[in-house]
Amino acid sequence: MPKPIYVLNGPNLNRLGTREPQIYGSTTLSQVEEICREAAAGHALEFRQSNREYEIVDWIHEAIDRGDAIVINPAAYSFTSIAILDALKMFPGPIIELHISNIHRREQHYHKSYVSLAATAVIAGLGAQGYAVAVRAAIELKGRG
Repeated sequence: MPKPIYVLNGPNLNRLGTREPQIYGSTTLSQVEEICREAAAGHALEFRQSNREYEIVDWIHEAIDRGDAIVINPAAYSFTSIAILDALKMFPGPIIELHISNIHRREQHYHKSYVSLAATAVIAGLGAQGYAVAVRAAIELKGRG
């Protein structure tokens, strides 16, 4: 049985659709999940969101044992979490870091992502459709491994 792609979402992303729509758009997290499932084209997918750092770390550990690839939008944890970075460094497959907004055009504190140090690729600024790009890239990259 094929291993799933883990799509992991960090804090406050459960508020998509109402949270700062001028930055993050009006697409809800459930719509983002639909976008991911469509892009996966039948490939197994684990789609999750948490506001808790430890839960995201636990899911990365699960992906180490059971997953083919990780697409992660760590949100604010991108810029603060050594724990998520250390967990991702153990993952043997492709890791796609994703940001809905272009973090490099935002305030200075959004410019340095710890997660980028473990990521195979980074996608930023494509809005919710960036998830589709990330899922397709993860499938393509895992096929090369």
